[in-house]
Amino acid sequence: MTDSQQTPVPPTDAPTEGPAATVTSAADEQAVRAAVEAGIPSAVADLSQLVRIPSVSWSAFDPENVRRSADAVAALLTETGVFDRVEVKQAPIGDSGTLGQPAVLATRAARNGRPTVLLYAHHDVQPEGDEANWDTPPFEPTVRGDRLYGRGAADDKAGVMTHVASVRALKETFGDDLEVGLAVFIEGEEEFGSRSFSSFLAENQDALRADAIVVADSDNVDVDTPALTVSLRGNVTFRLTVSTLEHASHSGMYGGAAPDAMLAMVKLLATLHDEKGAVAVEGMTSYTDAAEPPAFSEEQLAEDAAFLDGVTSIGTGPVLSRMWSQPTITVTGIDAPSVANASNTLLPSVAVRISSRVAPGQPAREAYEALERHLRAHAPFGAHIAIDDVDLGDPFLVDTAGWAATEAKRAMTDAWGAEAVETGIGGSIPFIADLVSDFPEAQILVTGVEDPDTRAHSPNESLHLGVFKRAILTEALLLARLNGRSGS
Repeated sequence: MTDSQQTPVPPTDAPTEGPAATVTSAADEQAVRAAVEAGIPSAVADLSQLVRIPSVSWSAFDPENVRRSADAVAALLTETGVFDRVEVKQAPIGDSGTLGQPAVLATRAARNGRPTVLLYAHHDVQPEGDEANWDTPPFEPTVRGDRLYGRGAADDKAGVMTHVASVRALKETFGDDLEVGLAVFIEGEEEFGSRSFSSFLAENQDALRADAIVVADSDNVDVDTPALTVSLRGNVTFRLTVSTLEHASHSGMYGGAAPDAMLAMVKLLATLHDEKGAVAVEGMTSYTDAAEPPAFSEEQLAEDAAFLDGVTSIGTGPVLSRMWSQPTITVTGIDAPSVANASNTLLPSVAVRISSRVAPGQPAREAYEALERHLRAHAPFGAHIAIDDVDLGDPFLVDTAGWAATEAKRAMTDAWGAEAVETGIGGSIPFIADLVSDFPEAQILVTGVEDPDTRAHSPNESLHLGVFKRAILTEALLLARLNGRSGS
């Protein structure tokens, strides 16, 4: 679900300079490495058990599976013996009174002035789609080669187990001498829009307050190169309905004079892009302050995105700039008669789902208002326009100058044996804007266990087991070093 911007980051072997330097002994770090190595078989086994629970959070699916998944995650965190409290909790969705899906909250207070770190992941998953498109059953974890296949194996139950396994390694290394503060928030509805997220933050703000927040829901450059995500596009989604007639009419009798809704919809959608496929909506902006992205060839794009022979790319500018720093508009669904059920009829109404990515730096609300103005101004033949089911998520930019980002990149470089790179993301993680709003002093680190072959949300989703191990070691080293950090 993500794309990566690669900006080399020099390795840092010395402790962070400043009034709150991080100090850990070589023996402790070696012990952390040994604990992570020894714990990998258990981590993979526990991850496999989580994958077997079809915790799809969408409203059309059985919510009991999400509850089972939350209970399983809570049990794993409790068994670490690290936390003062582990709870399965729900929060209301806005003012509706309806509760969101179960989330897990575990807390441990910091000691002796050590910093507190909030670890985030989500235990819900996307629907499996057509099982015929899977090579193995989607909820039966299967190892083939160096990858574990299954829905949620990467997105994001591997993120959950990265937190669990790194905490286990800390406990093994430090025992009762563990002093870093920890809060673990494992959400249960990220794949369904995080609809109760803001309420959950409001209700649990004291428990979630932290000096640094690790969001384990992103990807890496490849299976050998770690990444810290520093920018995310926002999102605007809504249903657009175009209507031209009070009822359907015979196309042979009235076609050529009466405007059907499908014709009006097609003409309207065509105005959203220019002849090169770039967004042509006035008021939707690009992120102009972005650094020049690294080279990424058209050939590589065609291979990674699985172009058919002869298909060319769309948009203008460097390929990676188009995917990270520019807005997009995509029609992701359409309500209309199927080809098999088509009749010779002028359609009175047609509805589509619009999904737009918003460039970093532009508020999602501003982008939505620009889209709405454009659609209403360009409706052909006097067609009636209706917009509903609107969902907005703001983009995100990281300040990489803070101590937490420095420590995270150093841990990545040490764990992977390769320099960490900073990455931009074409996708969206809208709830991060809520974290920024509620915890403005916290430094947010977006990490992850995915790679270009993960296929999150798609059939045959998988986790590279080498990436999984290195992600756990990265987080364990980071937390171990913060355990020796003087001050928060």
